[in-house]
Parts: sequence; structure tokens; C-alpha cells
Amino acid sequence: MIDGHVTIVGAGIVGVSCALHLLKDGWKVRLIDEYPPGTQTSYGNAGAISPQSINPMSGPGVIKQIPKWLLDPLGPLAVRWGYLPKVAPWLIQFVRDGSASRITHQSEALAALHKPVIDGHEELAELANVKHLIQRQGWLSVYETDKAFAADSLARARMRSHGHEIHELNADEITQLEPGLSPIFKHATWAPNSGHTVNPGALTEAYAAQAIRMGCDFVSAKVLGFVLGPEGPTNIQTSIGEFNLDHLVIAAGAWSARLSKQLGDPFPLESERGYHMMLPTPGFTTRRPISFNERKFMTTTMEGGLRLAGTVEFAGLEAPPNWGRAEKLLTHAHQVFREVDVKGAARWMGQRPATPDSLPVISASAAQKKVFYAFGHGHLGLTGSAVTGQHIASLVSHRNATIDLKPFRIDRYR
Repeated sequence: MIDGHVTIVGAGIVGVSCALHLLKDGWKVRLIDEYPPGTQTSYGNAGAISPQSINPMSGPGVIKQIPKWLLDPLGPLAVRWGYLPKVAPWLIQFVRDGSASRITHQSEALAALHKPVIDGHEELAELANVKHLIQRQGWLSVYETDKAFAADSLARARMRSHGHEIHELNADEITQLEPGLSPIFKHATWAPNSGHTVNPGALTEAYAAQAIRMGCDFVSAKVLGFVLGPEGPTNIQTSIGEFNLDHLVIAAGAWSARLSKQLGDPFPLESERGYHMMLPTPGFTTRRPISFNERKFMTTTMEGGLRLAGTVEFAGLEAPPNWGRAEKLLTHAHQVFREVDVKGAARWMGQRPATPDSLPVISASAAQKKVFYAFGHGHLGLTGSAVTGQHIASLVSHRNATIDLKPFRIDRYR
């Protein structure tokens, strides 16, 4: 047994994955979150576990797309105009990070990080006795226009260059794979070796429950700050009092940068607010996650029905939801499926932690001893969570990493 204690802030899928890997290493672990595990952002994602997701969100042509997206009432991007001055520096950096040379660097880092993601989740799911929640049914991305399909040719080439099996399908082949889709799609990309979970909230809860069975102490409290000493933070201040600190991991999703700044590690993190609608009786099932390229949303059949998830809204962490963004997903559903029953649709909103370069932070602190960071996975938090836990455990335990973690450093923008 390692003689040491790790406190993890954040009980989402990244935090609980870190907890399991640290417990496996022999660390004593305390997990702190204001909310029960898996009930916030980790609850509402599209469920994809996609090793082929190696292409950053930004790109050379993205700046030309932004005005069109903002003006489209069904568009994938919205900005609350009162929040624009605050998000503007992040958006400028996002555009800068979309240069061709930076994208090559970013995609190589994501390819290394994501290569073992399904195996990583299956290992944890087996440990937690919920392997049935992980499926390998592949991933389908569909295109309505020749132009959009051609524009993604370089992205497909990158995926193939990193060993991913990518097939290009025509309209008839799309119908064979997913007969419930509307006949509006001319092209598709099919990645047969991708996976997904049929219940991301239950998966996160199961990981947390397994961590508790292994001795993890879960503290239901809001983290307020830290007491800093010459050797790093000595105490963590919460809504129910202070706790002593030995090692500290910040895995608080979109709220992480507020805490890292207090620890001397500022980072340009934004919340990409995402919405979903859950259709309990859609009238059909899809066989795998489907990404609708031009519309920038996904659908996945889950235990509770068909989930429609996606779009991006910049409005900060405190603004109330704009449920019109969720309702737009229903409009899309009627257009992309032959027939769909939206009766009883349940809406949801969550906060994705987004970095300008699409790379998460998986890093030791640049300012404090025994402090580590695991946040900023954006749309790929579920995908990258299990392997992030492995890398954080290696950092805390002073083991050599299995990949180059320099691209994921907390201080890469300084």
C-alpha cells in the first residue's frame, strides 16, 4: 500500500476514472463534489467512445463558418451577446489554433491519447461489473451535400494515417446500415471499430460506486478554495469545512479553471453549453451513434430511448438555459429520420469544458507541488476519461507516461 492520500475535486466521468486508477495503484482517495457522481455533465453526453476522434474542433476554414452558424436559427453555434466580450479572447485563440501546422500537432496528440480508449473503458466497466453498458457497434457520420463530404477529406486522411479503419458509404449503403434515416444523405463515413455506452450517467455512477467499494471516501460538498503553504496547498476549503491535503487532482470539468487560477495555474477554459433531448418512444432504434455533419449534433439509442445531443452555446456558467436550443434538436429529428415520435421528450443542458486547441489538460501543476489537473476534454470527456485516469495515476505515482503528455500541459499558453 502506498503511504499517501489523493483528493480529487469532481465526480464526473473523468474524476471517478482518476479515482479508480489511483485506488488500483494503492493510494487512499477522497472524492469531493457538490453533486452526486454522474449527475451533471457526464450524465447528458451522446455516449460515444470514439478512438478515431482525433481532429480538433478548429480549422483553417472555421472563421468563415462562424457568421453563417450564428445567423442560422437551427445552427450549431450560439453566443449570448452579453457574454461576447468575455468569450472573445477564447474565440480568438480558438481561431489561431486552427492553423494547419497546429492542427497537425493537435491531431497527433489526440491520436496517441485516444488510441486505447475503448479498452480503457472496458477494463473499468469490468471492474465495476457493468461491462454490458459498453458496446462496440461502430460510428456513422452522415453528410447531406457533396461539398461537406469533400471538405472533410483531410480529416478522413488523418484518421486513416493513424491506423483507423474508415469506410466511405453512398446513399444505398447508408440505408442498409441505418434504415430509419431520411433519404437526404448522400455520403457517410463509417468507423466500425468505434464504441459507445448505452447509459453514460449509469456508467459514471457505477465507476464511483466501485471506487467507494475499494475504499474511496466521497464528500458531498462545494469546493470554495485552498490554504496555500510553502510546499503547496495544505487544506481544501469546502461548504462543510476544511480537509487536509496531501496530493490534489482538479477534475471539475468546466469549473476547473476557477480552481486552477487560485492555485497559480491560469488556463483559457470556456464552457460550451450543450443540450440534449431524450425521446422515450421514438418508434425505431438506431444501431450505433450517428453524427450529422452539417447540423453538428448526434443521436444514440440508449437504455432510456433515443438521445439527440449537440450544438454549442457560449453563455458562461451561470446563465439560465435557453431551452429553445434543445427544441431545435426536435426540428432536426423530424428532418433526418423517416419517422420519429417525439412525444414525452425530456430536455437537458450541461457544461462542456472546452480548450481552444481541443486538447485536454492532463498535467502536473506548474506552480504547486503535488497538484495535478485532468480537465478540458470538451466534446470528448467520455471518450478520454478512462485513459486520462491512467495518465493521472502515472503522474501522481511518478511513473513514466505511456505517451508524450507535453501537449496537455497546464502552462502551454504561457
